[in-house]
Amino acid sequence: MIQSPAAPAAPALPLDTALATGPDSAHAGSAPSVAHGPCAEPTRVLARFEDWARNTPQAPAVIDGKRIWTYQDLDAAAALVAADLADRVRPGDLVGVCLDRSTALVVTAVALARLGAVYLPLGPRPGERRIQAVTEDLDVACLIGDPGVLPEEHRGGQHFPLPLPTAGVNAPAVAVAAVADSVRGTRRAPEGALYAVLTSGSTGRPKAVAVAESSLSVALDWYRSETGLAPGDRQSLLIGVAFDPHLLELWAALTSGAALVPAPDDTRWDSRVLTDWWRDTALTHAVAATPTVEPLLDRPWPQDLKLRHLVVGGDRMRRRPGADVSATVHNAYGPAEATVVTTTHTMRGTDPEAGDRTPPPIGTALPGVTLVVTDEEGRPVARGQEGELRVGGHCLALGYLDPQLTARRFTAPAPDAELPAVERLYRTGDRVRMNTDGSLDFLGRLDDQVKISGVRIEPAEVEAAFEQDPRVRAAVVTVLRDSSGHGRLVAHVRPTDGAEPAAGDLLDAVRSWLPEQAVPTAVRIVDGFPLDANGKVDRPALAAQAQAPQSPLAAASGDPAEAAAGTGTDVDAAVTAAERLVLTTVRDLLGRPDTGLGDHFTDAGGTSVVAARLLATVERETGVRLRAPELLRSTDLRAFAALLDQRLTARPEGA
Repeated sequence: MIQSPAAPAAPALPLDTALATGPDSAHAGSAPSVAHGPCAEPTRVLARFEDWARNTPQAPAVIDGKRIWTYQDLDAAAALVAADLADRVRPGDLVGVCLDRSTALVVTAVALARLGAVYLPLGPRPGERRIQAVTEDLDVACLIGDPGVLPEEHRGGQHFPLPLPTAGVNAPAVAVAAVADSVRGTRRAPEGALYAVLTSGSTGRPKAVAVAESSLSVALDWYRSETGLAPGDRQSLLIGVAFDPHLLELWAALTSGAALVPAPDDTRWDSRVLTDWWRDTALTHAVAATPTVEPLLDRPWPQDLKLRHLVVGGDRMRRRPGADVSATVHNAYGPAEATVVTTTHTMRGTDPEAGDRTPPPIGTALPGVTLVVTDEEGRPVARGQEGELRVGGHCLALGYLDPQLTARRFTAPAPDAELPAVERLYRTGDRVRMNTDGSLDFLGRLDDQVKISGVRIEPAEVEAAFEQDPRVRAAVVTVLRDSSGHGRLVAHVRPTDGAEPAAGDLLDAVRSWLPEQAVPTAVRIVDGFPLDANGKVDRPALAAQAQAPQSPLAAASGDPAEAAAGTGTDVDAAVTAAERLVLTTVRDLLGRPDTGLGDHFTDAGGTSVVAARLLATVERETGVRLRAPELLRSTDLRAFAALLDQRLTARPEGA
């Protein structure tokens, strides 16, 4: 069975206090790697929203384009939707939500919370295979969304119209609750769940983790306290709906009396559009993925923003914000199994370390969170030593909807760990080091280790060696294996602006940092890294790029036949320079050498971050700035390149 939520976290201890643990877990006189956040008590989430709706009914709750929904409006709309669903959705039922960031999404979240149903966000266009796997495994009562974008099985089932808003940013054209005719899966959410989210599974099927209202409330209480979010403020609704941080955005605003501002879709595809949106909407608080924010830190920070707090997470942050960054930046870490955010490190432009091109720590424990860095047996290691991060406290999810998986990943502390107030610890699989002040440095995944010539190598260590070089903005190391299984390391290096390092020079520079077996056999100079659906570096796709042509920019200015060499597909001999630039850049960014000019960008695997990098490359190489909607509206890459050719032709000579 899925265990109940953890008991309250132990009171905060002095960080220099050495807890008595097992004799093999820490050196004598050394503090063990155990840290507790400040004490916290769960509160209510839905009730706080209802308090604001009752006490400040005319305050803006959602600012959706030109339409402002007050707390009274939102409360009434949610009541109508809840009434329409009441005969079809019971307390504890899983309801798949196939909506984008919009007023309709916010209304749905409130309505399901009122019904006691479990909000399962699937994104506005869930894939057929993904939904099929979900509905085969889980007892999903219905899907809510536009019937035109629902999976085939639900397009042909029973539809019940819902009075959801159909105007505004990312709004559905029409909204229904759809019930499939096929037999539903058997796994239900555990009692007390407020929401469930899907995470990737090693078996290839997504796994669902369920979170209680009490766990989310602790994260929300921290957010309000840390950022001062209050009535009159404006909070972004920017993170993709399939990922749990959007729940932090959504409920943080609604439990603070602040206004939510749904983001137009093109803000995800162009970092300049993102900052324009922050400015135009007068946002005061935002949450964003690390890869989206990092390009903003490489150029002057806009000084006309009202943004006071920016929470970033989802990937390793590779540098600190500069002195010109006017917002307080919170580097956040937290798996979905620990309710969105577990640790944070706060950075300001006035910090002595501002602008340092070194990765900041992932920070210290939030209220109600217990952090333990352990050895393979689950015993705490001494501070300063590396180990696996395990997390306990109020932040823990109820568990997976698969009880066996829950039992493997949510475990009791080791008997000699002396954590009497902590019943469960979640094994994150992340390799970290706890510093003397209780903060954590993220070192990589435990399963990232590889063996080269009999020596275990941690790619993060090799990446850090490259990133010591001022000519290197970021590095990612992958392993290529031959038919006999022998592996070699390849470093994919993104240079700093204006730098043009030679691969051989970079290799020479890291030899002093690494053992011989850890020095890569090759270095690829790249403009960016492909990302997976969670916004993290897609290492398999990056490894595939090592088989593709090295430089799209070099190919773009060379012979068409050379641009096509080794790509596995033909390129017309009459291609223009713009077509060569677009095609070879997309191939390199996606790691798909078979991409052709007749492919649509998103059909080929393009994502928002890849689009931003494609547009940046085009602007850098040609001086023409195209926008994300122009890329997405193009029927294929050839049409997009034709648009670039038109802009190039229209530019005055010398412009």
